[in-house]
Amino acid sequence: MALIANSAPRSSKTESYVDNKRKEDIRHANIKSACAVADAVRTSLGPKGMDKMISTANGEVIITNDGATILNKMEVLQPAAKMLVELSKSQDAAAGDGTTTVVVIAGSLLKQCLTLLSSGIHPTVISDSLHKASIKAVDVLTAMAVPLELTDRESLVKSASTSLNSKVVSQYSSLLAPLAVDAVLSVVDPEKPDLVDLRDIKIVKKLGGTVDDTEMVRGLVFDKKVSHAAGGPTRVENAKIAVIQFQISPPKTDIEQSIVVSDYAQMDRILKEERNYILGMIKKIRATGCNVLLIQKSILRDAVTDLSLHYLAKAKILVIKDVERDEIEFITKTLNCLPIANIEHFKEEKLGYADLVEEVSLGDGRLSRLLGLRIWEEYLCACGGAPEIDVKTAWSMAKVLHGMEGYCVKAFAEALEVIPYTLAENAGLNPITIVTELRNRHAQGEINAGINVRKGQITNILEENVVQPLLVSTSAITLAAECVRMLLKIDDIVTVR
Repeated sequence: MALIANSAPRSSKTESYVDNKRKEDIRHANIKSACAVADAVRTSLGPKGMDKMISTANGEVIITNDGATILNKMEVLQPAAKMLVELSKSQDAAAGDGTTTVVVIAGSLLKQCLTLLSSGIHPTVISDSLHKASIKAVDVLTAMAVPLELTDRESLVKSASTSLNSKVVSQYSSLLAPLAVDAVLSVVDPEKPDLVDLRDIKIVKKLGGTVDDTEMVRGLVFDKKVSHAAGGPTRVENAKIAVIQFQISPPKTDIEQSIVVSDYAQMDRILKEERNYILGMIKKIRATGCNVLLIQKSILRDAVTDLSLHYLAKAKILVIKDVERDEIEFITKTLNCLPIANIEHFKEEKLGYADLVEEVSLGDGRLSRLLGLRIWEEYLCACGGAPEIDVKTAWSMAKVLHGMEGYCVKAFAEALEVIPYTLAENAGLNPITIVTELRNRHAQGEINAGINVRKGQITNILEENVVQPLLVSTSAITLAAECVRMLLKIDDIVTVR
């Protein structure tokens, strides 16, 4: 009877069967899987990090060292490992950079948690301690940061250059960084600087040419040619622009019908009516002073016929047709105009304005551009492992905490050293020597001392202009800690159909 009782425990509302060994195995398996993902991208951290070659199922080959791209392309099956992929996406959405850093920090924290778990510390105690330590870390980083304003373009460019220096296009950072900064500054609202909508910045790619051909256009660019039918204009100054969502073509019935034409006179009458109909539309358009038409693409029939293009050319109206529907909102917002859905609603107050609309050659094709369309408080902090080492002040916090909490916070501080250690390792330096010297420099009060991978030594990173937004560092630590806390709370995996 004892054997039966052991193999099939009695069910009760106040008792439950707990298999501690199973929960421990699942927790360890989750941590090991997540650490494997972190180790896969660890070597790509920093400006001297290695690149990864990704081969997709359709034969495409991608070479990158961007953590978000690498993880997004990886076929990760284990649920816990997938959480690190989502962690990288969250960091990318929150700060736009630090996607590799956040995963590496999470992996290091998980390794420390594995040691703490094997020491018999309860997962909840570890989780709560990590939360307290991450809050303290954010306070430390905020204290070492320097304020930044939108008017300080030079500092913004330095921050953008730091982010680009770890990408494949690092050799073009001096060109791309100012372009990126100017693009954001051109769309930001000084009264609401924290509500920058990056969808207001459009990136147009064109085959041919080099990265050196990249330029920022303060206006609109279409990857479409201006219509050349009937010798219409390809350049218009002082443009009045209309965005239309109706067809400039003869009307058709809503249902399929056949019209039988018995003689040539009837045919001539039909063609004449079509010409008069189109001509009437174009006269209404021209009466408003409009000289540029952006015509939305139609899936039912041609948005504009050859006859319409002929009359538009005669009226000296520049035409860009087949504009995608999902671009209409962006175009109207940029031009500060309204889309026009019916010729009867075609009024001058719905038009947009530009100094110049022209067609230009780029790469192996042509595109159209519209030119001449009509501060916030942020912080920067040093890079090069300086923020992570400075968070070692959490050691002093650990001294005032009692029992296991202090032990866990100490492990949290040690885990952050993975960033300077990896930066030195990827740069071909001695990581133990570099990290030890970095600790000493920070202990002496040099909070901006960091690893200069180009010089191969420790310097004042702030003076070297190697800076990044404070948000990148704080969000990386906060998100990594939250991800680790979630993984620690998981003690079982349930598969459902």
